[in-house]
Amino acid sequence: MYDEILDKKILLIDDEIELLKLMETVLRKEGFKRVFKVLKGTDGINLCKNEKPDIVVLDVMMEDMDGFEVCRAIREFSYVPVVFLSARGDHIDKILALGLGADDYVTKPFSPKEVVFRIKAHLRRNIYIKNELTMKKEKICFGDLIIDFQKGEVLKSGKNVTLTPKEYHLLCYMAQNANQILTKEMICDEVWNDNYEGYDNTIMVHMRKLRQKLESNPSKPQYIVTVKGLGYKFNIPQN
Repeated sequence: MYDEILDKKILLIDDEIELLKLMETVLRKEGFKRVFKVLKGTDGINLCKNEKPDIVVLDVMMEDMDGFEVCRAIREFSYVPVVFLSARGDHIDKILALGLGADDYVTKPFSPKEVVFRIKAHLRRNIYIKNELTMKKEKICFGDLIIDFQKGEVLKSGKNVTLTPKEYHLLCYMAQNANQILTKEMICDEVWNDNYEGYDNTIMVHMRKLRQKLESNPSKPQYIVTVKGLGYKFNIPQN
């Protein structure tokens, strides 16, 4: 798996050229061979479309467009993992980033090594999830909803549903444990690989996004159900 990780494409988007050079140097020293870097958000969006990177590391504050706009644009065509770098440590900014589909949020100043470890963790986890789900079952069908683990696709009424990596992981985890109550602690441990503290809003945002994308009536969900005081479950009628 280690060689597979090092062969992944990494896209760096930041208007601080010295930081870009530093991050590229550190990544290449770690053995990453395919590192792309751009100074502008618009260039980052175009490069993301053309090169299809395996992870994007993105600054929040840039001159041509801020990182939130870039993330929103990327999510229109890709669910590549996105790691935010920001000098803004405000909790609201973090919630906004995660709500837009970001997978991580690192505040400056930070150690470049820490960012590299986070990048590796996201890449390693995505590889593991893909392999694990493919081994378990190739496809799950619930009514008009199809989760194709082999292709990494989700279809709703025959149409492809674009999900972020975290949304996809969350959906797969719930679907693999259909009709079982999953506590927020269990969800946080599985999907974010972290303790639950501080993730309440993040989990709620991701559940809301999944409902908006998958449910015919998000306010009265058929699949993603809240179990008051306990957690959530992926509800499938039992015949």
